[in-house]
Amino acid sequence: MTGVPVPAGLALRPMLPADIDEVHALECSVFPHPWSRANFDDCLVSGYDAWVARDEAGKQAGKLAGYFLLMYALDEAHLLDVAVAGERHGTGLGRWLLDSLCARAREMGATSVLLEVRPSNERALHVYRRYGFEEIGRRKGYYPAHEGKREDAIVMRLDV
Repeated sequence: MTGVPVPAGLALRPMLPADIDEVHALECSVFPHPWSRANFDDCLVSGYDAWVARDEAGKQAGKLAGYFLLMYALDEAHLLDVAVAGERHGTGLGRWLLDSLCARAREMGATSVLLEVRPSNERALHVYRRYGFEEIGRRKGYYPAHEGKREDAIVMRLDV
């Protein structure tokens, strides 16, 4: 992505089918209601814009640090999923992934990025708000929750 410096020791590249098992494992490790492996397969088959960040060198070489998936509709990018490996939380990697996905969205002609986030995901809400995303609405009962219940989604938007 143009204009976004890559942190030392990391590489960002398109997600490949060979990445899906590891991406799904990271997803399961950080979300209480993770996507299925088939969701990731479907995203790649559908041609969604999917990227992985991996360590490049040292004893961590090749280790997955994070990922994101974008879908485009007209001049808007929809952030479908983004995750940072648990041991990387609080290191600035999430902000770098947001910088990278916003740059990618601009490269693809988008003027804004839209996302949904659970109200219970306070860490993500804090990151998104600090980054500049603004709440534009709610989707009632959007997410599955514990014991068969549903949780709303906060819809957020950022002009890029």
